[in-house]
Amino acid sequence: MIFFATCAPGLEPLLHAELRALRMARTERQVGGAYFEGRLEDAWRANLELRTATRVLLRLARFGARDADELYAGAAAIEWERHLAPDGRLVVDARSRESELEHTRFVEQRVKDAVVDRLRTANGVRPSVDAEDPDLRIDAHLFRDRCTLSIDTSGEALHKRGWRRVQGRAPLAETLAAAVVTLSDWDRRSPLLDPFCGSGTLLVEAALLASGTPPGLFRRQFGFERLPGHDAAAFGAMREALRARPRELPARLALCGSDADAGAIEGARENLEAVGLRERVRLEVADARDFAPPRGWNGWIVSNLPYGVRVGASAKRDASRGERDLGALHRAFGARLRESCAGYRAALLTGDAALARELGLRFERRVELQNGALSCELLLAQL
Repeated sequence: MIFFATCAPGLEPLLHAELRALRMARTERQVGGAYFEGRLEDAWRANLELRTATRVLLRLARFGARDADELYAGAAAIEWERHLAPDGRLVVDARSRESELEHTRFVEQRVKDAVVDRLRTANGVRPSVDAEDPDLRIDAHLFRDRCTLSIDTSGEALHKRGWRRVQGRAPLAETLAAAVVTLSDWDRRSPLLDPFCGSGTLLVEAALLASGTPPGLFRRQFGFERLPGHDAAAFGAMREALRARPRELPARLALCGSDADAGAIEGARENLEAVGLRERVRLEVADARDFAPPRGWNGWIVSNLPYGVRVGASAKRDASRGERDLGALHRAFGARLRESCAGYRAALLTGDAALARELGLRFERRVELQNGALSCELLLAQL
């Protein structure tokens, strides 16, 4: 079987490295994700263990689709009865680039028609469309007039880990948080501090990484569990085997988070409790302008800096912290890093280049990332 794990732009190298670490066969990095081959059980593992993947797609067919008739014929030739019950629910998600069929809504409709017609002809029963809770999610990708149809084995996007109890105002996607921690080159033994921790996404993902906890263990369900013939017993055994693996954090590992918003800190406590790590992470209400970690720790400062856009306000305001001048906040925080954090490494995510300059730091490397629709940079420095 051929699979394609998708990810946010810029995360392809990390995702490819994860697949190689899982010993998946014939892995190959591609734009938008990474390819691998294997059995359906390998897709189970990928969904459970990948930290930076958005979805895991199982390829069914690839064919020419220069017009609506070719698209319909190619989709209708697939044995959909193997993948969906006659009275099941489906949804089609389409993307198109450099193709004659550029309107994705039309592509979705045409593929849906082909699936429904085939199943109705074979069984006399018409499946229904359900975008909210489908039994089968079909991915249609057109590129240069060739269509690839795949089954989405993930169901809901994999950033929805299942552990989040408190959403917070504008949390990072869990997949991006895992990527930020990984790109920081944190050694998983030294202290990690987040002075703008919000609802704790970076701290949770760091703790899961350091303890070797598969992020998918907290999920209620994956898409493949709703496919006809799913071996629930075998998947349950795989999941329990992963649960049984040692998942302890290093005894002396210090994970620390702070935020000026007391409500955010309470939310972080609840999220950490959901993964069983509330007692292992130190949280406090504190202003980042007063940030002063213990000297001599030589740890990592990993944080998603406030940059205004995420709260829908101007770039000079962050209402949650009562801070009307984000430039002043960044200048003060940068001064604290220079004065009090010698020996630390920093990995700071920002969506505003002007605010990044206000930090007054020299960065060794910048990594372009995507936070939803917002282009960001991860700034890496030795302090």
